[in-house]
Amino acid sequence: MKEELFASGRNIPNIDPYLNIWHWQIPGYLFLGGLAAGILFFASFFTIMGKENKMEATVKKAPLLVPFILMLGLFFLFLDLKHKLYFWQLYTTIRLESPMGWGSWVLMIITPISILWSASYVKEAFPNWDWKFKILNTIEAWLIKNRKIIAWPMAIYAIILGIYTGILLSAFNARPLWNTSILGPLFLVSGMSTAAAVIMLMSKDHKERKIMGRIDILLIIVELFFIIHLFMGFLAGSEVQINAANLFLGGKFTAPFFAFVVILGLIFPAVLEVFELKGYKVPIAVPAVLILIGGLIFRFLMVEAGQITRYLY
Repeated sequence: MKEELFASGRNIPNIDPYLNIWHWQIPGYLFLGGLAAGILFFASFFTIMGKENKMEATVKKAPLLVPFILMLGLFFLFLDLKHKLYFWQLYTTIRLESPMGWGSWVLMIITPISILWSASYVKEAFPNWDWKFKILNTIEAWLIKNRKIIAWPMAIYAIILGIYTGILLSAFNARPLWNTSILGPLFLVSGMSTAAAVIMLMSKDHKERKIMGRIDILLIIVELFFIIHLFMGFLAGSEVQINAANLFLGGKFTAPFFAFVVILGLIFPAVLEVFELKGYKVPIAVPAVLILIGGLIFRFLMVEAGQITRYLY
């Protein structure tokens, strides 16, 4: 007979397990939201800079995917809801302190903006496209004329959306792994990196791929910087924060995090992109796909590990 002494009513194996309520839908949505934000930001930026004709995949082609990406992400959120028929109440209850409330309104604004932006380039992507109705052709002409005006709010809301995907987690004070201000900028930069990867996959212009490759290398360096300081902050914090960091520094998430996120998802693609910039022939699909896979796995690991960490009372 084995005798055990419980000094606390918390953290008892098989009696008080951690609560896992967020499954694949949430990291899937966070990935798609960051990807859409990055694509829209780059489209806005190069339009404002007057380089839309030199960056066709960035400004004209990739944004055509964004409405579908956002709708798929919203569908993932809908699947995660317990009471699906009452999702509309999120828009009738205004709570300024709620990150989810802010996020829902950002999505409500940026989704139609992305649709309008895509509509202004439909005929360039599909020359035989016909809107059928005169009013739609009038709207299209107005959108084409005012693209630079639209680009400014689209860029601002794209940045907010990218940061929001991290704030959605960091607002949970009860989860030590998520409760850090670095998550917002980290998720924003990661989303922009995945967007750059998609643009490189879609672009047929070598100069455009080269520009996006340089941008992506910079984004990867910044992302690694944030990851390092994320764990440095945890290791300098309280015991629960140290325990949260140890999940990735010797714990159960160490191998997948460093293998699939840090090495294969960030360092190796950056090295390949450097070789490509130096003139070596590197299939652009290899680093781009690795970045996308690494970004997706990163969000899955953060959501799963964050639900394990908790404060003990």
